[in-house]
Amino acid sequence: MVEFDIARTRKTLFGALLDARDKFGRNKEALEDLERQPITFGRLVLGSLVLGRKLAGLTREREYVGVLLPNVQAIAVTLFGLNAFGRVPAFLNFTAGLKNLKAACDLAGMRTIITSRRFVEQGKLDDVVEALGEGRRILWLEDVRGDLTSFDKLRGLFDSWFARRVHARARLQPDDPAVLLFTSGSEGVPKGVVLSNANLVANAYQVKALAGDVLRDDDVFFDPLPIFHSFGLTAGLLTAVLNGMKSVLYPSPLHYRQIPKLVAGTRATIMLATDTFLQGYARAAGENDLASVRYVIAGAERVKDETRKLWAKHGTVILEGYGATECSPVIAVSLPDRNRPGSVGPLLPGIEWRLEPVEGIHEGGRLHVRGPNVMKGYLDPSVPGQVNPPVEGWHDTGDIVTVDDGIVTIRGRAKRFAKIAGEMVSLAAIEATVQGLWPDNSHVVVAIPDSRKGEQIVLITDRAEADREVLLAHAQNQGFPELWVPRSILVSGIPVLGSGKTDYAAAVEMARRLQPML
Repeated sequence: MVEFDIARTRKTLFGALLDARDKFGRNKEALEDLERQPITFGRLVLGSLVLGRKLAGLTREREYVGVLLPNVQAIAVTLFGLNAFGRVPAFLNFTAGLKNLKAACDLAGMRTIITSRRFVEQGKLDDVVEALGEGRRILWLEDVRGDLTSFDKLRGLFDSWFARRVHARARLQPDDPAVLLFTSGSEGVPKGVVLSNANLVANAYQVKALAGDVLRDDDVFFDPLPIFHSFGLTAGLLTAVLNGMKSVLYPSPLHYRQIPKLVAGTRATIMLATDTFLQGYARAAGENDLASVRYVIAGAERVKDETRKLWAKHGTVILEGYGATECSPVIAVSLPDRNRPGSVGPLLPGIEWRLEPVEGIHEGGRLHVRGPNVMKGYLDPSVPGQVNPPVEGWHDTGDIVTVDDGIVTIRGRAKRFAKIAGEMVSLAAIEATVQGLWPDNSHVVVAIPDSRKGEQIVLITDRAEADREVLLAHAQNQGFPELWVPRSILVSGIPVLGSGKTDYAAAVEMARRLQPML
């Protein structure tokens, strides 16, 4: 059992950054991005105080401030700067579409959005930002920086010498909101998840406590996952920086050819990604591009055997983890000596758990967790500003899991079971079966209404020659009944969210729309 001192987590994000600066040194590199101009812990604190004070003059205390930025150093400086002066960054998913972005802004009662002209121009988001600006103020980082005077910079330098005293004036407490994230909406309408300072600090420290023998002070994390996604925020940025390591931020996980080159250039040793992206990087990489990467921390979707083989050629071990936005997000992560393919490793220290039985499911149960990393609560859509906390601190993950010898294995989401002719069928298990037959392709299995059997299973695959009879023979050879075999096959690209997860809502809609043709 790994010991974990929860009392150590009782601090703010900016306070934890100051602790890291003081422990590991002002001159140690903390951040780098595609511009290849690293900044030290000392410069990160200084930049956060200068920018934060300027932004504080344009916003209100405890205000949810929209942040629409890619993974570059500026997003980290903005995060810590807002926190230093008691504001709450609300990270907006710029891949979510205007409708969802508007809904997020309305839910949070946002009055201000921070973004960048360069980013908006390159991302072709002009129309989106113009629409979001109706009734809200758009703060352009270029303008904010342009307004900085010599006095502002001198004051920032003075503030950095007395940073704890400056931060104390914000009267920010560990249990106060630190960030607002919006769930990806892979299976429904996004919710506003409020994570406290203590939640995020705890999760960064929990990962280090569990993986203390794996992570080294000189490790370099490579984080191509967007900060608006909790995996990119905590696992990729905060776990590194708050524990004295360096994080390299990259603005898009979709740049399969560019990312391996930058991994080589930065000598990254730890990489964060999802299975979908990992396959792309491994296939596009040159012979030595990924040689420096000791471990990949994979999450958000199940890691395929083919992906492990691709990375093994580069000498890299994939450690699969598991989490939820509501848990800051990491709940469990594999370790090199407890790395069972198909499992997600042991639960982090400090987390209590229980399994609740689910009717029709005979193996495992629905996982509920409680601990210092479990969210402050959801924003109440009907009461502005109100946060509804989880009952008695317990969060229902909605995942069906088994726990064997302390190792967690995900059997599927409660919502990812179909009821066919009265029998519960795991869609995740069917996906695994299909993947075993056609490992070089991507697949997603969904359930749609069926007038005779309640629901029917549809396979969406990018394999052009996918054949149901071949799949049926394979499934029966694996011991699965014909009931488990998708009734229909739809050949199409797999819809994916900006976070790298499969977009199940879009996949279901695709199957429903084409149902008459199937």
